[in-house]
Amino acid sequence: MTEAAAPRVPGTPCWVSLMVHGMAATQEFYGALFGWEFRPGPQQLGPYVRALLDGKEVAGIGLLPPDRQLPIAWTPYLASDDVDTTAESVRHCGGTVGVGPLDAGEAGRMAVASDPTGAVFGIWQAAGHLGMALTGVPGAVSWNELVTRETVSVAKFYQAVFGYTEEAVVSADFDSLTLHLEGRPVASVLGVGHALPRDRGPHWMTYFEVADVDEAVERVADLGGHVVKPARDGAHGRVATVADPEGAQFAVVSSPDPATDQG
Repeated sequence: MTEAAAPRVPGTPCWVSLMVHGMAATQEFYGALFGWEFRPGPQQLGPYVRALLDGKEVAGIGLLPPDRQLPIAWTPYLASDDVDTTAESVRHCGGTVGVGPLDAGEAGRMAVASDPTGAVFGIWQAAGHLGMALTGVPGAVSWNELVTRETVSVAKFYQAVFGYTEEAVVSADFDSLTLHLEGRPVASVLGVGHALPRDRGPHWMTYFEVADVDEAVERVADLGGHVVKPARDGAHGRVATVADPEGAQFAVVSSPDPATDQG
């Protein structure tokens, strides 16, 4: 479990946000699934709420403007000391800045960008709002993974913009690498080649920790969501890919207990 009380090292995933058409129904879904409660604000981009777990902020949900035909997807925000400079770097390195940089009230300054392959991510310069106050516990974000065609060229973009070092995951079966900051793993990149869904393209996948993956999958279906990839055991624990009623996909994972995990 990690509790954060200080601004993150630039490049660290520090927040996740979901923009939807039906906020009330979405809050109901995630409230029932993860035990979230909600607090309004900041409202700079329209109606927005922050999800709380045990009183600590873990995620955000906002209302999509009715005229915006954007995909409904969880978006990770990467920390920055200067969002304007980072946005300039994104453009310089072949990415696109779609929203901002702009101020989100007293909370901070933000932008939404996409890498050269089209995967969308946010950039967050913290002021009053430092980001996720809790990670790695049931109901909170556990991990972020970029799912793309191949890892090498897109990893160069993130290295150039955020200063990551990378560590290849040695495997004949997978094109995968881990992004590190200050020697610590912060995110991963998975190359899936032609297995990339045509309707999604390259995208960031948010992993939420749960106590029991199979039970969470059942609850997702009961609450009007659906299963995209059934529960399976992987290197990082038991995991399943699911979607909420509006189609936003995310993974639920039950990570091994570090005390019992011999790696």
